[in-house]
Parts: sequence; structure tokens; C-alpha cells
Amino acid sequence: MITIEFIVIILCLLVGTRFGGMGLGLISGVGLFVLTFVFGLEPGKPPVDVMLTILAVIGCAATLQTAGGLNVMMQFAEKLLRRHPQHITLLAPFTTWTLTFLCGTGHVVYTMFPIIADIALKKHIRPERPMAVASIASQMAITASPVSVAVVSLVSIIGAHHGVGQAWGILEILAVSVPASLFGVLIAALWSLRRGKDLADDPAFQARLSDPKQRDYIYGASETLMDQRFPREAYWSTWIFFTGILVVVVLGALPALRPAFEVKGALKPLSMNLVIQMMMLIAGAVMLIACKVNASAISSGAVFKAGMVAIFSVFGVAWMSDTFFQAHLEGLKTALQGVVQSHPWTYALVLFLVSKLVNSQAAALTAVAPMGLMLGVEPKMLVAFFPASYGYFILPTYPSDLACIGFDRSGTTRIGKFILNHSFILPGLIGVSCACAASYTLVRLFF
Repeated sequence: MITIEFIVIILCLLVGTRFGGMGLGLISGVGLFVLTFVFGLEPGKPPVDVMLTILAVIGCAATLQTAGGLNVMMQFAEKLLRRHPQHITLLAPFTTWTLTFLCGTGHVVYTMFPIIADIALKKHIRPERPMAVASIASQMAITASPVSVAVVSLVSIIGAHHGVGQAWGILEILAVSVPASLFGVLIAALWSLRRGKDLADDPAFQARLSDPKQRDYIYGASETLMDQRFPREAYWSTWIFFTGILVVVVLGALPALRPAFEVKGALKPLSMNLVIQMMMLIAGAVMLIACKVNASAISSGAVFKAGMVAIFSVFGVAWMSDTFFQAHLEGLKTALQGVVQSHPWTYALVLFLVSKLVNSQAAALTAVAPMGLMLGVEPKMLVAFFPASYGYFILPTYPSDLACIGFDRSGTTRIGKFILNHSFILPGLIGVSCACAASYTLVRLFF
């Protein structure tokens, strides 16, 4: 019966991913119904705390976008790239990484892709080299951003685990995930410097240039934000957002600054979940008032829509998986506890594969990390293998990868004949594996 129930979950994940994030959440509800009404399992608990924290972060980031703060960040990034075009393959991934790090979502970097392609073409650099690794870097930064859904989810999951040993707050997690993520991006970028043939030696590219219409299409357009001017409120919103992030990090690092309340007879500082929620709501409110933001436009922006889809997918997937694991916890512990404890890399492998199924680092964490803790995986191993939550580059179906392919007018960033041999697979594997190795080493050395 356990096997059949597990197959139901996998089928729901496979079918749901065909319809995107909303489909994943909705079809997970079908799986939950089958587990409850057909197999008689008691429904688990949806991750309400995680969902509310995500909601607060998304509301703040969407307000920032509406105020024009995101455009300010991207214009600054473009100035940096155009100032050093010869280093585009190294600078582009760190630019997209930084934008995601600051904003908590990789969906903010789409405007950068045509700019990266334009700079590469003008310097006769194969666009695939900077573009593919830039897309990978924009997603790898999610595990390093203090306001990303994935980091918030991991903080909540570990915070709810009443174990002994190292207390893992947001600062400790970032102390590992930030340098590990940057190291993975660096190695992937260095590898990308020589990938593929130079444009002058690429027969497929030269064949396209022989067609005048194709040549005009490849070299004719020029994407830029350089000539745009933004109101002063756009700059204000950027600094308000940065201030909110800084306060979250400081309060996470110094628990004594947070009010303490009695919990089961002991005084404990206010949960970081609630701190993040409060500060993101406050930062959004200050932007709304001080920057004269049109409140009705906030919910129509790309950041808000992407965030709500993420909340919905996390809701359905986590509720369905919690129902299964809570019902069979004792049996799973008996069967798997020894293996997972002695070989914690098996947890990383499961996390990596599930992230591809659900196309979300946060959804993968909410489905797999609680199970890992129940099976005896140490919280520090969850942090050590945090980068493994990014595995959805395996198939080129994620929006950022598809956008990269669409924006590369040269055609060098592409999906290969055998699907798996696409432009993102190798920089993704290099980046994630190196980030995991770095985070594992940091955890072993310092925690």
C-alpha cells in the first residue's frame, strides 16, 4: 500500500508540472483527496507559517517592482556590464546572481538576458557562454537570498525541529549558503569561458549570417535600459527595500534584540518567521506611502504573480507529501533511517530529483526536508546540501531557461537534438555540485 500511495504522489507531481506551478498545486489536491478518501490517511498539515512568510516577502518585492526599484537595479547592472564587455562571461552570471540575491526571486532578471546577448554579440563572444550560466546563476542565488522563498522555508523547517546541537538561524544558514553559491557560480562561469566554438568558427552561426534577413535580425536590434530615467521615488524604494533586508539579517544575528515570550515555561525570542513577515510588511508599507505607489498595480506585476504561483504550489505539494510521510513515519524510519544517517548524500539526491519534479526549490524543500529530519538527518546536513534543491535545469523547461533561448538571437543557446544535451545542463551540474561541495566543507569545518 505504501508503494501504491507513493506512486500516486509521483503521478500527481508529474502531471502537475505539465501545467506549471498552479497546476502543481491544484493536482496535488487531487492526490491529497485520493490519499485521504481512498487510502484512509489522516490529512497532514499545510505549511501555513511558510506560506504567510512567502506572502509577506512577495508583497514587499512586488511593491518594489511597482515603485520602479527593480528597474533601477537592472540599469545599474547594465552599466557595469557595458563598461567591461570583454568580461561578459564572468560578469553576467554574478550580475544575475546579485539581482536574485537582493530580490529573492529569479524572475526579476529576464530584462537582463537580451542585454547580455547584445553585449556578447558586439564583442563577437558566443552568447551561449554568458547567457546559459547567467540563467543558472539567477536560480542558484535563491539559496543565498535572505528574502527568497527557499531560505524562508528552510529557516521555518529547521526552526520547527526541536532537536539538540547547533541552532540554525537565518544568519548561520546564509553564512554557509552565500559563499557556497558564489563558489558554484564562479566555477561554472570559468568553465563557460571556452565552451562551444567561437562565432567565427561555428558553421551553423555562419550559415545564418549568410541570409541577409537573419543577419539583420541577429545584429539589428539593441536592447538597453541606459537611456531611461526614473523618478526619485524609484531610488527611494530601492534603499527602503535594502534597509528591510538589513534589519532582518541583524535581528536574525542578534536574538537579544527581539522581544522574548514564554513558550512552554521558557522565554524564547520572537520567531524569525514572524520577524521576516513584520519587516517585509513594514518595508512594503513605507514604499507604498513614501514612493507614491499605485496600490492597485502591485498585484498585476510579474513578481507578485510568480510569487502567488509559488505559494500555491508549496501549499498543495507540502500538504500532500506531509499526509503521506506522517502516516508512514514509523515504517519509513525503520526502513530508511540507517541509510540516510550513514549516507546523507542520499538526502541530497532525493532533494535534487524532487526539485525537478516540482520545478521549485521551496516546494522541494517543504516536501523533502521535513522527511529528512524525521528520518534522522541532522539539521546541519540540510544546510550542507541546500544547493541540491536546484535541479530543475535538468530539462530545459523552466521559464528563465526558455527566456534565455528566446532572447539569444544568434541561436547558440539552444535545446539539443536529444533534449538533455541543452545549453544549461553542464553549467548547472558544475555549479550545483561545486556549491554542494563547498557548503558541505563549510559545515564540517565551522559548525
